[in-house]
Amino acid sequence: MSLPRFMIAAPASGSGKTLVTCGLLQALVDRGMEVASFKCGPDYIDPMFHSRVIGTRSKNLDAYFVDEPVLRYLFGRTAETVDISVVEGVMGFYDGMTFDGTFASSNDVSNKLGIPVILLVNAKGASLSSVAVLRGFRDFAENNIRGVIFNQMSKKVFDAVAPLVRDMGIEPLGYIPKVTDLVLESRHLGLVLPGEIESLREKLHRLAEVIEESVDVDRIIEIAGNAPDLEYSSPDVGRIDGDVRIGFADDDVFCFTYEDNIEILERMGAEIVRFSPLKDERLPDVDGLILSGGYPELHGEELESNRSMLEDIRSKIGSGMPCIAECGGFMYLHETMQDRDGIDRSMCGVIPGRTWNTGKLCRFGYVTLRPIDDGGMMRSRPEIKGHEFHYWDSESNGDAWEASKRGSAYRCINDTGTLLAGYPHMYYYSNPEVPLGFLRRCAEYRDSRNRSDEYHLHQDHIEDGADPDAEEDVPLPDVQGDDRHAGDELGQSVGIGQNRCGLEAVDHQHADDRRRQDLPHVLHLGRDLLALREHQERCGTCRERGHGHHRDHDQRGCDIKHRPFPPACLSSS
Repeated sequence: MSLPRFMIAAPASGSGKTLVTCGLLQALVDRGMEVASFKCGPDYIDPMFHSRVIGTRSKNLDAYFVDEPVLRYLFGRTAETVDISVVEGVMGFYDGMTFDGTFASSNDVSNKLGIPVILLVNAKGASLSSVAVLRGFRDFAENNIRGVIFNQMSKKVFDAVAPLVRDMGIEPLGYIPKVTDLVLESRHLGLVLPGEIESLREKLHRLAEVIEESVDVDRIIEIAGNAPDLEYSSPDVGRIDGDVRIGFADDDVFCFTYEDNIEILERMGAEIVRFSPLKDERLPDVDGLILSGGYPELHGEELESNRSMLEDIRSKIGSGMPCIAECGGFMYLHETMQDRDGIDRSMCGVIPGRTWNTGKLCRFGYVTLRPIDDGGMMRSRPEIKGHEFHYWDSESNGDAWEASKRGSAYRCINDTGTLLAGYPHMYYYSNPEVPLGFLRRCAEYRDSRNRSDEYHLHQDHIEDGADPDAEEDVPLPDVQGDDRHAGDELGQSVGIGQNRCGLEAVDHQHADDRRRQDLPHVLHLGRDLLALREHQERCGTCRERGHGHHRDHDQRGCDIKHRPFPPACLSSS
């Protein structure tokens, strides 16, 4: 399949990749082309910048997260819908996972996807030496370098070195003069949302005009069109029974999202229902919740003032609604969050304790994540890849999963069976079993809600004077094993997937070394469930014998008291 594409890469960070990539994207859009943009690596900021400001579809391409067939699919399914795809490299062109190898580098992505590379060489303070740098990159390893653009170079110097570049078999495609008034400083992209950067669109249009004058954009389009054909197939990711509605936080606060994570959830049977914890009063009608990363510390006062949303989220998670919360979403679930001004703000209160600014980068880089045991949300121990980047720390980081990187390991993530909350960002395509496990829990919650609605509807009919014998038996909770011994021993799992008469679900308690304090509540739940089961048996006997006190049994069955989740169930710290 013909998929026109090219990559802007550079010898090092700070060379101007983002500036030139944005300028080229804007120039192509201004020509009326349908454009998709991609960013190598795990970064959220640049793709968000591309899509919100320039209006291009933007995704991540990461050879660490996924193997080559999946990488080809993730690129191809978007690239086939547009006229041309522009890929921005990450760090230096050859910099990868290790100091001595190129795996997961921009060069690795280029080789695996057959992407022609245009190397951007920063010529500030140099002239001929810039050509020497280009020669070194051409000869260092197998690559797809087809052309070069010199940044911060004058026309006079470019005209002088262009013949030397051609002699190397590389096309001199142009230069970018010094444009201090058009620079997009990286600190703004990292600390300020794209929509908050003043006059940005006007600046990009001016940058595109500069590029049209000094860079051979027509030739870049030709190089992209000569890229080799790329074939790909859709990987099998599994699907749940039926559909579930997933509430997905999406606003100026919660905006760090891998678009491919949304896509895989939809393929698995999820309907994504976007909402704003900042603006909306309550959650939409959903079966599960995803709180992605972002900048909650920049909006602490607004988040704190939206009490109805905070209380609704706390109530829903406490009642067993499955939830994944990452980084900023994890911070939002805390009892207290320090905002950027150093003020402590009251948040959802799901995660005990406080999250605060340490003033330094706490964790940064790729991680491989795996549950410590099979008692959590996954009910198994799948391995998934992810990334961390945060300055805030927490009193309740969790210890239900292990993160490993470059020979070291540490505990992280709170996992109660229905709540998965911590700092790492997970990339779902690196192991589809993880998002599928989450959706299975959401489907269980959906089914329990439906059965609960049927039960209460049944009760309403009886109270309205309907003939109870005309009603069908209402299914009550199914529990594996002998209910009478539920929770009698430390470490036993009690799986309650339904919610009757206010009975809240506690799903698969963790092992006794992290859940001893929950045992009294588990015992209460076991006794409550036993009472329901005995109630069902009594009702069946009454009907068989024709007794007339079925209504009385139903009333006693609904006298089981509501018991909310104990605080210990909300964090494994």
